[in-house]
Amino acid sequence: QVQLVESGGGLVQAGGSLRLSCAASGRTFTNYGMGWFRQAPGKEREFVASMSYSGGSTYYADSVKGRFTISRDNAKNTVYLQMNSLKPEDTAVYYCAAKWHYIAGTSSRYDYWGQGTQVTVSS
Repeated sequence: QVQLVESGGGLVQAGGSLRLSCAASGRTFTNYGMGWFRQAPGKEREFVASMSYSGGSTYYADSVKGRFTISRDNAKNTVYLQMNSLKPEDTAVYYCAAKWHYIAGTSSRYDYWGQGTQVTVSS
């Protein structure tokens, strides 16, 4: 089992920045590719970003490319999502997820999910 706990969400004005963190525990972190997803009210969950278990590959949704950056700190068993130039349409609950030996992509088929953290961007 892998436990994932997100933090760092909050209320920010449009154009502002937030950094989300996802702390993992339970299994060897470096064996897991990591992803970020989000779900806005009334909408389906959507892919945001992912990083391979090696850290060598990343993928981004077109809607966040150039604004969001995924990174990982294996010493801290943590994956981050740096979000810049935030827009009201980025408002959603953000989830991190872990997938065994994932080389990264846009799949939503992950093995473990966190509980989510709310991000609200005001206009």
